[in-house]
Amino acid sequence: MASLKEQLLKAGLADKKQARRAEHEKRQAKQRQAKGQAPADQVDVRAAREAQAERSRALNAQREEQARARALAAEVAQIIATNKISRENGDVPYQFTDQRKVQKIYVPKALIDPLARGQMGVVRQGQGKGYEVVPLETALRLRERAPEVVVSLHAPQKASTPDEDDPYADFQIPDDLMW
Repeated sequence: MASLKEQLLKAGLADKKQARRAEHEKRQAKQRQAKGQAPADQVDVRAAREAQAERSRALNAQREEQARARALAAEVAQIIATNKISRENGDVPYQFTDQRKVQKIYVPKALIDPLARGQMGVVRQGQGKGYEVVPLETALRLRERAPEVVVSLHAPQKASTPDEDDPYADFQIPDDLMW
């Protein structure tokens, strides 16, 4: 059985010069491989693999970020569900701003003062799920994890001492005064 080179020469499809050039290129390719130099097609394959690996890393990072966001949302929802204060029989409206809109929830009368003093806070339960009242410690934990969830949390008020120069310091404000 004759080699392909001999068959091409006999058929007249190639001449001796082309055959020598092909053998020379074949020897050079073997030498490059022996020295560690990759032929051009292997370089292209390597570049394609690196590009695919980079796309895979980016996709994995995106998936991990989505998983972290879902885990954080689930954690926030669980914290709210376990620490919310019951607003049953809420008959007094409590108004607050959420994203530049005034919102209103009904709470029992006993919760109005702690809400105003900063001992409790109002948090957004989820997309369109409403609002809940939670204790101060819970609101602070939620503010650390997801600050956009905490809607209304007043700074706790400290007992104020009257100024020495206050001309009305001797006059006490009655507790039942309504504005």
